[in-house]
Amino acid sequence: MAGQPRRLLFVTGMSGSGKKTALKALEDMGWETVDNLPLSLLDRLLAASPPEGSVDDERPLALGIDSRTRDFDSAGVVRRARLLRAQGRDAAILFLDCSGAELARRYSETRSRHPLAQDRQVEDGIAEERHLLSPLRDAADELIDTTDRSTNDLQAYLRRVFSDSVAGGITLTVMSFGFSRGVPRDADLMFDMRFLRNPHWVPELKPRTGLDPEVAAYVQADPTYAEARARIEALILLLLPRYEAEGKSYVTIAIGCTGGKHRSVHFAEALAIGLREAGFSPTVRHRELTHQKSDDQESTVPGIGS
Repeated sequence: MAGQPRRLLFVTGMSGSGKKTALKALEDMGWETVDNLPLSLLDRLLAASPPEGSVDDERPLALGIDSRTRDFDSAGVVRRARLLRAQGRDAAILFLDCSGAELARRYSETRSRHPLAQDRQVEDGIAEERHLLSPLRDAADELIDTTDRSTNDLQAYLRRVFSDSVAGGITLTVMSFGFSRGVPRDADLMFDMRFLRNPHWVPELKPRTGLDPEVAAYVQADPTYAEARARIEALILLLLPRYEAEGKSYVTIAIGCTGGKHRSVHFAEALAIGLREAGFSPTVRHRELTHQKSDDQESTVPGIGS
């Protein structure tokens, strides 16, 4: 159905077992997340228009529900999930569990009160909640025990299980820049191209940019170009999956030369081609090509300019 979430996931479980961590991980993967919405309001939520500026009005929805939710009813959540599936929706229940001893330790460390044990021992609240949630645990489509999982471990597991539900992946930007105007503050990886020979010192190439085929050919003819490009591409392709595994959503690769007009522009374009061939979809941005550069921004020493 147009405008409706293509997947609905009820995220529930024991208080302190990692529900907020799970919702944050899903949100980082592109899910829309809503926490502690009364089940009676679910129909209104599903019928609502997508958020302002949304580029995908059918993205999956994760709904956080636990014993703190108003009008909470474990059996009611199970019935609702089954009804949605009967209506042809992809609806599932994710249950986060944890041992009582570990939950008690977590509450002790954070000095928080258990929602069902405001005026008594935390162990009493844990036992009561476990009984209250037992229908949800029994009906869960995905059960995750977080007793021995760190926050990072839980996030990584959720990415493996649920990242295929959305377009996902890293939003990758490759940008060229000039050191003469300062380094970009949002760069995650930065490479300096000032070791390559400089078209700035060739009169017929100086007014052109790295987008020009003759400038590109001049830069590529540098004896160190091919090996440097291969090694830099290999390093980036090694790192990107690791960034993604750690939950990083945005990566900016900055390629610099002195003026940001020739070498960095060409290398950024060439790098983007290699990344696309490897299955990524980088956006390319040339910071300095929108600025009119003057000669006093260039080095007076041949080979060190833009």
